[in-house]
Amino acid sequence: MSLNQAFKALNDPTRREILELLQKKDLTAGEIADNFSMTAPSISHHLDILKRAGLIESEKQGQFILYSLNTTVLDDIMKWMLRLNAKKKS
Repeated sequence: MSLNQAFKALNDPTRREILELLQKKDLTAGEIADNFSMTAPSISHHLDILKRAGLIESEKQGQFILYSLNTTVLDDIMKWMLRLNAKKKS
């Protein structure tokens, strides 16, 4: 995961909304898609970008793939931002 990939992924409002949904609970792609008025391939594209950025993880459960939030990457982003802010204050 690079910060550039993470920030690129976070730059899109749909992807931020997907992260907010996954903050509440793990969901399948279909359950995520139910919250949007876009095609399944579009949702898959957003999920792929989030996965490549390390912001979400996926686990196959039977015939479904369950997506979950990866808070480790979000923690890394927050640490970077706090370090940046600390440099500004010193």
